[in-house]
Amino acid sequence: MNQIEPGVQYNYVYDDDEYMIQEEEWDRDLLLDPAWEKQQRKTFTAWCNSHLRKAGTQIENIEEDFRNGLKLMLLLEVISGERLPKPDRGKMRFHKIANVNKALDYIASKGVKLVSIGAEEIVDGNVKMTLGMIWTIILRFAIQDISVEETSAKEGLLLWCQRKTAPYRNVNIQNFHTSWKDGLGLCALIHRHRPDLIDYSKLNKDDPIGNINLAMEIAEKHLDIPKMLDAEDIVNTPKPDERAIMTYVSCFYHAFAGAEQAETAANRICKVLAVNQENERLMEEYERLASELLEWIRRTIPWLENRTPEKTMQAMQKKLEDFRDYRRKHKPPKVQEKCQLEINFNTLQTKLRISNRPAFMPSEGKMVSDIAGAWQRLEQAEKGYEEWLLNEIRRLERLEHLAEKFRQKASTHETWAYGKEQILLQKDYESASLTEVRALLRKHEAFESDLAAHQDRVEQIAAIAQELNELDYHDAVNVNDRCQKICDQWDRLGTLTQKRREALERTEKLLETIDQLHLEFAKRAAPFNNWMEGAMEDLQDMFIVHSIEEIQSLITAHEQFKATLPEADGERQSIMAIQNEVEKVIQSYNIRISSSNPYSTVTMDEIRTKWDKVKQLVPIRDQSLQEELARQHANERLRRQFAAQANAIGPWIQNKMEEIARSSIQITGALEDQMNQLKQYEHNIINYKNNIDKLEGDHQLIQEALVFDNKHTNYTMEHIRVGWELLLTTIARTINEVETQILTRDAKGITQEQMNEFRASFNHFDRRKNGLMDHEDFRACLISMGYDLGEAEFARIMTLVDPNGQGTVTFQSFIDFMTRETADTDTAEQVIASFRILASDKPYILAEELRRELPPDQAQYCIKRMPPYSGPGSVPGALDYTAFSSALYGESDL
Repeated sequence: MNQIEPGVQYNYVYDDDEYMIQEEEWDRDLLLDPAWEKQQRKTFTAWCNSHLRKAGTQIENIEEDFRNGLKLMLLLEVISGERLPKPDRGKMRFHKIANVNKALDYIASKGVKLVSIGAEEIVDGNVKMTLGMIWTIILRFAIQDISVEETSAKEGLLLWCQRKTAPYRNVNIQNFHTSWKDGLGLCALIHRHRPDLIDYSKLNKDDPIGNINLAMEIAEKHLDIPKMLDAEDIVNTPKPDERAIMTYVSCFYHAFAGAEQAETAANRICKVLAVNQENERLMEEYERLASELLEWIRRTIPWLENRTPEKTMQAMQKKLEDFRDYRRKHKPPKVQEKCQLEINFNTLQTKLRISNRPAFMPSEGKMVSDIAGAWQRLEQAEKGYEEWLLNEIRRLERLEHLAEKFRQKASTHETWAYGKEQILLQKDYESASLTEVRALLRKHEAFESDLAAHQDRVEQIAAIAQELNELDYHDAVNVNDRCQKICDQWDRLGTLTQKRREALERTEKLLETIDQLHLEFAKRAAPFNNWMEGAMEDLQDMFIVHSIEEIQSLITAHEQFKATLPEADGERQSIMAIQNEVEKVIQSYNIRISSSNPYSTVTMDEIRTKWDKVKQLVPIRDQSLQEELARQHANERLRRQFAAQANAIGPWIQNKMEEIARSSIQITGALEDQMNQLKQYEHNIINYKNNIDKLEGDHQLIQEALVFDNKHTNYTMEHIRVGWELLLTTIARTINEVETQILTRDAKGITQEQMNEFRASFNHFDRRKNGLMDHEDFRACLISMGYDLGEAEFARIMTLVDPNGQGTVTFQSFIDFMTRETADTDTAEQVIASFRILASDKPYILAEELRRELPPDQAQYCIKRMPPYSGPGSVPGALDYTAFSSALYGESDL
């Protein structure tokens, strides 16, 4: 047995960083306080016995029972779980000193430095040195390993107490002496971890002794923590002993350490399940919105593809008004829904990617590309429908014009042809004199002239009827019937005229007398009469024009017609003079014949009536032409008004598109600054909506005025609508991209400097400045950032950043790749480990355990989705948390 020099003492000094701060070092003077010494003696004795009873022994007097070093070595073996050197069994003083030195050597081997504590003082029963040694053991084996939020030992234990008692009223833990005098701190620690053991609401702050005794009794009975202090000593001492309080409180920390671990595991599971529940809600919302939008498109396209023409202008105008309502009221909300659907889809995919979940695949036919395709078909049908409506309106307008023109010409011809067949069938020449026959012959020649003059009119009627048939006029049957009757009658008139001429020519040889004056009257009156009828027809003829030039052309022609009126009036007077001469000859020579002209059906009254009619129609025609001129000027003003706005709005939209494109490429500042700039762009765009609405109003006025062309601008309303909708979609998508970058940055813990560095690298290698890098540019970018790329590694990276094989890499794909390379996320293994803690290391977990450790809604979520466990050791109601956790990060219906 080794001999120990009696005069040797071990001087141990505490490490400030490992155990206690300088003012907590051992100080003999502090133990001079009898109250503190009493508290330490009781507390340390109870603490030692709580460990020694595991070896079937205990101490009664702390300074006496450790003097031989045997129970001291046994205490160290129990609390460390290690074997110390074999003790000396002798009863001599040097045996005792040797055993105590073995204990002190073991403490020193654990990195503890003691101050002024020697084996001789312990053997001599020095109570102050003995208490100091036991405090050193408590620090090393009960308090040193406590760690809370990067603090350890005393500070860690104090922080743990503060966090656990923070929610409780009347509890304010600031130290390990006066903060515990009312007993509420101990009761709060017990209630926080075992609320079933104590009713905190019934405690009274004014009963400190009762509170302390209640806590100690419950701790001793249910938590296996022995009673180490007297309530009276704590309450009646102005400042209870700090070491005694720390020793007792540390027992609570170790008793509840397992519950802390379970709480951490439960928090991790709650976090994972909350993310999964939110993602499922977003998926269901996307499916619902996509279904509603696709259903609306499905119902709308057949309506736009319906090309059933209407028979009247009023019906077609009603269709056009319905289409305008669709454009103004029904479509704009759907444009917003489509844009919001794309934003929701991108946000969901980003959240899934950040939380390490598989990408969301919508139901068949509900992909974003499917919705875009359906929307494109809708717009194609919409464009075709509008063009068809306008063409149909033009067609019906022309049909109405032609139909009215047909009716007027047909009525004029029918009026002229009425009774002509009966006249041609007469055989009045058989009983007439030579003069009468000659008169009949001349009359017939005049009729032939009149008949020839009407040839063009009949051909015009037939041509108009043919055009009405080609344009599918709804009343074409009646038009054709009337036209056929006119043509048949015209053929009969031609045949009868030829037969009558032959008869008169045969009779002419017998009848030679003719009244030259009547003949001359007939020859001049018939063309003049025909000219007046043509003039009346032209003056009453309907017209349709679409420009100022066209109406000016009609006005010019009308002025030219008016210029011929003096010459026509001279002809009229000449014809009247012939008739006057006839009457004069009859009166002069007392001829017993009627003064009526036998060669012409035109009378002077008729010429006077028609001439008066022509003079009445001229100013009416003037007025209608001037009204049309005014209307065309109004239409021109509408064209110029629309063009002025369109020529300003079109470039404005283009400039905004270019500004947004530049901002998305050239942005280098903080993402929040970028977002503010984009929000300002969006605000300006929304405020500009009034200009679009005003342009829509002008466009409606133009359509209502049936103006179909505009030489003052290349922009149509369709161009402006498409540009405006594209601008709204572009700003919304750009804002969504920045929001996605912010979400990625915050979720992955990426700094703003890293985001700027990623953006600078991307912009440098984006040679075309279009927000895309091709594969070679992307390879050069990775090499510049320090990646050592082989062909296989580069091919693997390309499957991540360009999964669809488009040949380009977007900035969002680049950011996702860089964040995957630099950030860490939850994994299935971490979740499985958390469930294993809640299940007490069992390969399965029970519903009761989930309900106890997790919030009700998330516990029910797990119970509903976890499959039954069928492995070794399975019990009824066992749930497979391993399969459930793996499904959260793989392809599954969960």
